[in-house]
Amino acid sequence: MKSPSSFDSNVKRVEKIVSQLNQEDLPLEKGVKLFKEGMELIHKCRQQLQEAKDQVKIYLEEENNLEK
Repeated sequence: MKSPSSFDSNVKRVEKIVSQLNQEDLPLEKGVKLFKEGMELIHKCRQQLQEAKDQVKIYLEEENNLEK
């Protein structure tokens, strides 16, 4: 089974894809394939950011409850 990729490695890959998509001599088929991969990675990054945000929210709520 493929291990989940880290947020940082996903962002770096998206940056590389953007760079490749900006090349003038990129064949259409490859461009479409890269675009699809980039969109999938962006979706994963958004999910990872939401999970991190939820974890921080839970932590802050727990800390808030301890202070009461």
